[in-house]
Amino acid sequence: MRTLYGVNPVRELLRAGGDVPAELWLTSGERSRALSELAEAARARGAKVREAPRDKLDRLAGTDRHQGVVAVVSDYRYRELDELLEAARAAGAPPLLVVLDGIEDPQNLGAVIRSAHALGAHGVVIPKDRAAGVTPAAAKASAGAVEHCPVARVTNLAQALERLKEAGVWTVATDAAAEESIAEVDLTVPTALVIGSEGGGVRPLVRRTCDRVARIPMQGKVGSLNASASAAIALYEVLRQRGRAKNPAAPRA
Repeated sequence: MRTLYGVNPVRELLRAGGDVPAELWLTSGERSRALSELAEAARARGAKVREAPRDKLDRLAGTDRHQGVVAVVSDYRYRELDELLEAARAAGAPPLLVVLDGIEDPQNLGAVIRSAHALGAHGVVIPKDRAAGVTPAAAKASAGAVEHCPVARVTNLAQALERLKEAGVWTVATDAAAEESIAEVDLTVPTALVIGSEGGGVRPLVRRTCDRVARIPMQGKVGSLNASASAAIALYEVLRQRGRAKNPAAPRA
Protein backbone atom coordinates (compact mmCIF):
# COMPACT_ATOMS: atom_id res chain seq x y z
CA MET A 1 0.00 0.00 0.00
CA ARG A 2 1.05 3.63 -0.51
CA THR A 3 -0.15 7.00 0.61
CA LEU A 4 -1.25 9.88 -1.55
CA TYR A 5 -1.64 13.32 -0.04
CA GLY A 6 -2.79 16.78 -1.04
CA VAL A 7 -6.16 17.99 -2.30
CA ASN A 8 -5.41 17.85 -6.04
CA PRO A 9 -3.66 14.44 -6.10
CA VAL A 10 -6.45 12.81 -4.08
CA ARG A 11 -9.15 14.53 -6.16
CA GLU A 12 -7.57 13.25 -9.39
CA LEU A 13 -7.26 9.76 -7.92
CA LEU A 14 -11.01 9.72 -7.27
CA ARG A 15 -11.83 11.27 -10.65
CA ALA A 16 -9.64 8.86 -12.61
CA GLY A 17 -11.83 5.91 -11.68
CA GLY A 18 -8.88 3.58 -11.06
CA ASP A 19 -7.83 2.39 -7.63
CA VAL A 20 -10.31 2.89 -4.80
CA PRO A 21 -8.63 4.21 -1.64
CA ALA A 22 -8.79 1.74 1.23
CA GLU A 23 -8.99 4.71 3.59
CA LEU A 24 -9.26 8.47 3.35
CA TRP A 25 -7.89 10.33 6.36
CA LEU A 26 -8.95 13.90 7.14
CA THR A 27 -7.66 16.21 9.84
CA SER A 28 -10.09 16.34 12.76
CA GLY A 29 -12.17 19.47 12.86
CA GLU A 30 -11.15 20.73 9.40
CA ARG A 31 -14.04 20.89 6.96
CA SER A 32 -13.33 23.09 3.98
CA ARG A 33 -15.54 22.66 0.96
CA ALA A 34 -12.74 20.85 -0.88
CA LEU A 35 -12.25 18.32 1.93
CA SER A 36 -15.99 17.74 2.27
CA GLU A 37 -16.24 17.03 -1.47
CA LEU A 38 -13.34 14.57 -1.25
CA ALA A 39 -14.98 12.78 1.66
CA GLU A 40 -18.26 12.50 -0.24
CA ALA A 41 -16.55 11.22 -3.39
CA ALA A 42 -14.51 8.68 -1.40
CA ARG A 43 -17.59 7.33 0.39
CA ALA A 44 -19.38 7.03 -2.96
CA ARG A 45 -16.57 4.78 -4.16
CA GLY A 46 -16.65 2.63 -1.03
CA ALA A 47 -13.64 4.03 0.82
CA LYS A 48 -13.56 4.34 4.60
CA VAL A 49 -13.37 7.99 5.65
CA ARG A 50 -11.65 8.58 8.97
CA GLU A 51 -10.60 11.58 11.02
CA ALA A 52 -7.46 12.03 13.09
CA PRO A 53 -5.36 14.81 14.59
CA ARG A 54 -3.00 16.60 12.20
CA ASP A 55 0.09 14.92 13.69
CA LYS A 56 -1.25 11.46 12.71
CA LEU A 57 -1.73 12.66 9.12
CA ASP A 58 1.82 14.05 9.25
CA ARG A 59 3.05 10.54 10.11
CA LEU A 60 0.91 8.85 7.47
CA ALA A 61 2.07 11.22 4.72
CA GLY A 62 5.64 11.54 5.93
CA THR A 63 5.29 15.32 5.62
CA ASP A 64 3.18 18.14 7.00
CA ARG A 65 2.33 19.34 3.47
CA HIS A 66 -0.72 17.09 3.08
CA GLN A 67 -3.36 19.90 3.17
CA GLY A 68 -5.44 17.94 5.66
CA VAL A 69 -6.06 14.85 3.48
CA VAL A 70 -4.22 11.54 3.06
CA ALA A 71 -5.43 8.58 1.01
CA VAL A 72 -4.20 5.02 1.58
CA VAL A 73 -4.28 3.25 -1.76
CA SER A 74 -2.73 0.24 -3.49
CA ASP A 75 0.81 0.47 -4.83
CA TYR A 76 1.27 2.46 -8.02
CA ARG A 77 1.05 0.28 -11.12
CA TYR A 78 3.84 0.99 -13.57
CA ARG A 79 2.99 0.25 -17.19
CA GLU A 80 4.92 -1.69 -19.79
CA LEU A 81 6.52 0.23 -22.64
CA ASP A 82 4.19 -1.38 -25.17
CA GLU A 83 1.17 -0.20 -23.16
CA LEU A 84 2.24 3.40 -23.75
CA LEU A 85 2.54 2.78 -27.48
CA GLU A 86 -0.88 1.09 -27.54
CA ALA A 87 -2.40 4.10 -25.74
CA ALA A 88 -1.00 6.39 -28.43
CA ARG A 89 -2.38 4.21 -31.22
CA ALA A 90 -5.77 4.11 -29.52
CA ALA A 91 -5.74 7.92 -29.39
CA GLY A 92 -5.14 8.02 -33.14
CA ALA A 93 -2.15 10.36 -32.79
CA PRO A 94 1.57 9.98 -33.49
CA PRO A 95 3.11 8.65 -30.28
CA LEU A 96 4.71 11.23 -28.00
CA LEU A 97 6.67 9.95 -25.01
CA VAL A 98 9.03 11.54 -22.50
CA VAL A 99 12.02 9.41 -21.51
CA LEU A 100 13.87 10.49 -18.37
CA ASP A 101 17.50 9.50 -17.93
CA GLY A 102 18.15 9.36 -14.20
CA ILE A 103 15.97 12.10 -12.72
CA GLU A 104 16.53 11.71 -8.97
CA ASP A 105 14.41 14.55 -7.60
CA PRO A 106 10.77 13.45 -7.10
CA GLN A 107 9.66 17.08 -7.42
CA ASN A 108 11.23 17.25 -10.88
CA LEU A 109 9.67 13.92 -11.86
CA GLY A 110 6.24 15.09 -10.74
CA ALA A 111 6.63 18.37 -12.63
CA VAL A 112 7.61 16.50 -15.81
CA ILE A 113 4.60 14.19 -15.51
CA ARG A 114 2.35 17.23 -15.04
CA SER A 115 3.75 18.89 -18.20
CA ALA A 116 3.61 15.63 -20.14
CA HIS A 117 -0.08 15.22 -19.37
CA ALA A 118 -0.91 18.87 -20.01
CA LEU A 119 0.91 18.99 -23.35
CA GLY A 120 -0.39 15.77 -24.85
CA ALA A 121 2.26 13.13 -24.18
CA HIS A 122 1.06 9.54 -24.07
CA GLY A 123 3.34 8.57 -21.20
CA VAL A 124 6.64 8.90 -19.38
CA VAL A 125 9.45 6.34 -19.26
CA ILE A 126 11.84 6.11 -16.31
CA PRO A 127 14.64 3.67 -15.38
CA LYS A 128 14.24 1.34 -12.40
CA ASP A 129 17.62 2.12 -10.86
CA ARG A 130 19.22 5.37 -9.70
CA ALA A 131 16.13 7.41 -10.47
CA ALA A 132 13.08 8.75 -8.66
CA GLY A 133 9.94 6.67 -8.82
CA VAL A 134 6.29 7.63 -8.46
CA THR A 135 6.43 8.43 -4.77
CA PRO A 136 3.84 10.44 -2.80
CA ALA A 137 6.08 13.52 -3.23
CA ALA A 138 6.19 13.02 -7.00
CA ALA A 139 2.42 12.55 -7.12
CA LYS A 140 1.92 15.76 -5.12
CA ALA A 141 4.26 17.69 -7.44
CA SER A 142 2.34 16.39 -10.45
CA ALA A 143 -0.90 17.88 -9.03
CA GLY A 144 -2.59 14.53 -9.65
CA ALA A 145 -1.36 14.06 -13.24
CA VAL A 146 0.11 10.65 -12.29
CA GLU A 147 -3.45 9.35 -12.25
CA HIS A 148 -3.89 10.28 -15.93
CA CYS A 149 -0.41 10.05 -17.49
CA PRO A 150 0.93 6.47 -17.46
CA VAL A 151 4.52 5.86 -16.37
CA ALA A 152 6.58 2.90 -17.58
CA ARG A 153 9.64 1.76 -15.64
CA VAL A 154 12.33 -0.11 -17.58
CA THR A 155 15.44 -2.00 -16.59
CA ASN A 156 17.68 -0.74 -19.41
CA LEU A 157 17.00 2.68 -20.90
CA ALA A 158 19.15 2.19 -24.01
CA GLN A 159 17.34 -1.05 -24.82
CA ALA A 160 14.00 0.68 -24.29
CA LEU A 161 15.02 3.34 -26.81
CA GLU A 162 15.95 0.63 -29.31
CA ARG A 163 12.50 -0.90 -28.78
CA LEU A 164 10.89 2.46 -29.48
CA LYS A 165 12.94 2.86 -32.65
CA GLU A 166 11.82 -0.60 -33.79
CA ALA A 167 8.23 0.60 -33.27
CA GLY A 168 8.85 3.57 -35.57
CA VAL A 169 9.38 6.20 -32.86
CA TRP A 170 12.13 8.78 -33.41
CA THR A 171 14.24 9.39 -30.33
CA VAL A 172 15.44 12.95 -29.66
CA ALA A 173 17.80 13.76 -26.79
CA THR A 174 18.11 17.28 -25.43
CA ASP A 175 21.61 18.63 -24.85
CA ALA A 176 22.65 22.23 -24.31
CA ALA A 177 25.81 21.63 -26.39
CA ALA A 178 24.05 20.20 -29.44
CA GLU A 179 24.53 22.01 -32.76
CA GLU A 180 20.94 21.53 -33.90
CA SER A 181 18.06 23.52 -32.39
CA ILE A 182 15.00 21.56 -31.36
CA ALA A 183 12.94 23.82 -33.62
CA GLU A 184 14.87 22.36 -36.58
CA VAL A 185 13.86 18.80 -35.74
CA ASP A 186 10.66 17.39 -37.24
CA LEU A 187 8.59 16.53 -34.19
CA THR A 188 5.36 15.83 -36.06
CA VAL A 189 6.47 12.21 -36.46
CA PRO A 190 6.24 9.64 -33.64
CA THR A 191 8.68 11.05 -31.07
CA ALA A 192 10.31 10.20 -27.76
CA LEU A 193 11.93 13.19 -26.06
CA VAL A 194 14.90 12.12 -23.93
CA ILE A 195 15.63 14.41 -20.98
CA GLY A 196 18.82 14.04 -18.91
CA SER A 197 19.40 14.15 -15.18
CA GLU A 198 19.72 17.31 -13.12
CA GLY A 199 23.49 17.13 -12.91
CA GLY A 200 24.94 14.97 -15.67
CA GLY A 201 22.41 15.36 -18.47
CA VAL A 202 21.81 12.50 -20.90
CA ARG A 203 24.39 9.75 -20.39
CA PRO A 204 26.78 9.05 -23.33
CA LEU A 205 25.39 5.58 -24.11
CA VAL A 206 21.80 6.85 -24.09
CA ARG A 207 22.83 9.88 -26.17
CA ARG A 208 24.48 7.66 -28.79
CA THR A 209 21.38 5.48 -28.97
CA CYS A 210 19.15 8.44 -29.90
CA ASP A 211 18.40 9.34 -33.51
CA ARG A 212 18.86 13.08 -32.96
CA VAL A 213 20.38 15.39 -30.37
CA ALA A 214 19.02 18.93 -30.11
CA ARG A 215 19.39 21.98 -27.89
CA ILE A 216 16.83 24.39 -26.52
CA PRO A 217 17.96 27.87 -27.69
CA MET A 218 18.63 30.24 -24.81
CA GLN A 219 19.63 33.88 -24.65
CA GLY A 220 20.33 34.38 -20.95
CA LYS A 221 23.56 33.88 -19.06
CA VAL A 222 22.45 30.68 -17.31
CA GLY A 223 23.98 27.74 -19.13
CA SER A 224 21.19 25.20 -18.79
CA LEU A 225 17.63 24.54 -17.65
CA ASN A 226 16.52 22.01 -15.09
CA ALA A 227 14.93 18.79 -16.29
CA SER A 228 11.31 19.77 -15.76
CA ALA A 229 11.74 23.12 -17.55
CA SER A 230 13.52 21.43 -20.47
CA ALA A 231 10.77 18.84 -20.78
CA ALA A 232 8.03 21.47 -20.74
CA ILE A 233 9.70 23.58 -23.45
CA ALA A 234 10.44 20.56 -25.65
CA LEU A 235 6.87 19.29 -25.27
CA TYR A 236 5.49 22.69 -26.20
CA GLU A 237 7.62 22.67 -29.35
CA VAL A 238 6.05 19.32 -30.28
CA LEU A 239 2.59 20.77 -29.66
CA ARG A 240 3.44 23.85 -31.74
CA GLN A 241 4.74 21.85 -34.69
CA ARG A 242 1.87 19.38 -34.68
CA GLY A 243 -0.64 22.21 -34.43
CA ARG A 244 0.87 23.90 -37.49
CA ALA A 245 0.90 20.60 -39.37
CA LYS A 246 -2.86 20.33 -38.83
CA ASN A 247 -3.43 23.96 -39.79
CA PRO A 248 -0.68 25.11 -42.21
CA ALA A 249 -2.44 28.43 -42.80
CA ALA A 250 -2.14 29.46 -39.14
CA PRO A 251 -0.05 32.59 -38.58
CA ARG A 252 3.43 32.14 -37.18
CA ALA A 253 3.90 32.79 -33.47
